[in-house]
Amino acid sequence: MAATAPADLRPDPPVPPAAEAGSSLEEFGYRQELHRSLGRYASFAAGFSFISVLTTVFQFFAVGYAFGGPVFFWTWPAVLAGQLLVAACFAELAARYPISGAIYQWSSRLSNLTFGWFAGWIMVIGQVVVVAAAALALQMVMPPIWSGFQILGGDPSPLSPTGAANAAVLGTLLLVLTTWVNVIDNRVMSVINRIGVTAEIIGAVLIVVLLLTHSERSPGITFHTSGAETGLFGALLVGSFTAAYVMIGFDSAGEMSEETRDPLRTAPRTILSALGAAGLLGGLLVLGGLLAAPSLTDGNLAADGMSYVLTSSLGDGLGRVLLADVVVAIVVATLAVQTAACRMLFSMARDGQLPCSGLLSKVNRRTGMPTAPALVVGVLAAALLLLNFSSPDAFLAIGTTCIVMLYLAYSMVTGPLLVRRLRGTYSSRTEALDEAGKPLFSLGRWGLPVNVLALLYGLFMTVNLAWPRAEVYDPAGGHWYFQWFTVLFLTGTVALGAAYRTYRAYRKRAASAR
Repeated sequence: MAATAPADLRPDPPVPPAAEAGSSLEEFGYRQELHRSLGRYASFAAGFSFISVLTTVFQFFAVGYAFGGPVFFWTWPAVLAGQLLVAACFAELAARYPISGAIYQWSSRLSNLTFGWFAGWIMVIGQVVVVAAAALALQMVMPPIWSGFQILGGDPSPLSPTGAANAAVLGTLLLVLTTWVNVIDNRVMSVINRIGVTAEIIGAVLIVVLLLTHSERSPGITFHTSGAETGLFGALLVGSFTAAYVMIGFDSAGEMSEETRDPLRTAPRTILSALGAAGLLGGLLVLGGLLAAPSLTDGNLAADGMSYVLTSSLGDGLGRVLLADVVVAIVVATLAVQTAACRMLFSMARDGQLPCSGLLSKVNRRTGMPTAPALVVGVLAAALLLLNFSSPDAFLAIGTTCIVMLYLAYSMVTGPLLVRRLRGTYSSRTEALDEAGKPLFSLGRWGLPVNVLALLYGLFMTVNLAWPRAEVYDPAGGHWYFQWFTVLFLTGTVALGAAYRTYRAYRKRAASAR
């Protein structure tokens, strides 16, 4: 009897077109293994918790202000508009391809399996980096709540050596918790997500109201360019890092499609609503922070960001209570990002497209969760945190790298989608119906212009974020590898992926020649 080839060396599976609306997962070529138990709010929570405005605004507000001054606020609506264009394209695809591993699946079906594989590969590596970056955010809020959380002692600023090292310790402890939750049961994960997102929304609204009622200045301050040290345009380009880092991950509702009830109707709406809600709340948080800060010139806002505003403007007691809510948001955000990365690994492994695919694609029948991907993502993210022990500059390098990876992966979906539209081979299938008997979400005649702008925006931001600015990535000098970290990491990711694809093709040829 002939031996069966390992799962990752079997022939590439065919890429079927979109199944008919309302069809089962089997018509895409897959068995239903993940438990389909998520409702509309849980789907919304998946996207919103990945974005997690409290986590990301508190983590990167100081960076945006340090380089752009008050005027950096205007990068927020600009990035939100660009990301809404991308989200609109994704919403249309989510209604037609409700499959885990959304970026990989969408790109593969719009182009070819090789191109889609690289999109998925870049996306999942980027998601692992996002997990590490999200876990590091604890350092921005836990020491201000209680000095005992500064386990390693010294300066708690994440840009100081002791603060950076302590961030790695706190982040590793958080990854142990999120990995455990990602193994237990998707219902437990969903409950934690929903509770966390509800607490985050309530907390964010409360913070916005309190900051606006404690304003020290008028909104006109957002037109002041005094802090734009690199020139207005350059300051806005760097200041956009904050908004760019916040508004990613809205595609998570699509990642969870196989676990969502009525995904053809639910996923497109929750992709857009998660981004819209996060964009609105995040913009108000940034504005509130600028208006309520005791001083815009004493250096505290550029060093400690929103944590400084809360504790100094609202008092230590209330400020610390609100910071505790931010901790909840960080925990849920890290959990959501890790879950999305797990689903991407699972989806690619199910197609036999990764090493150890058999193990990575195995779903625990009792829990409905793929266990091995959760462990892999947790371990790799924890390994990335070790960079923080080498230099505090790793904080910004890790954060920016993950944004670039996701922006590039997004463009590897909007790009092929645009090509298909231009060739006339993409059908929005407006006549197809969702589970409620209504037409699938479609951009209609706006599809082409929205798609063009989405791609141009994505490519522009990818280059902007990856540009090796010494004043941003290596301000102290002497660490050239941090200045070029994003470029080097992306190059290494693509090279490693190409090496694996080449090895895989060689093994297949050798196996078929026997």
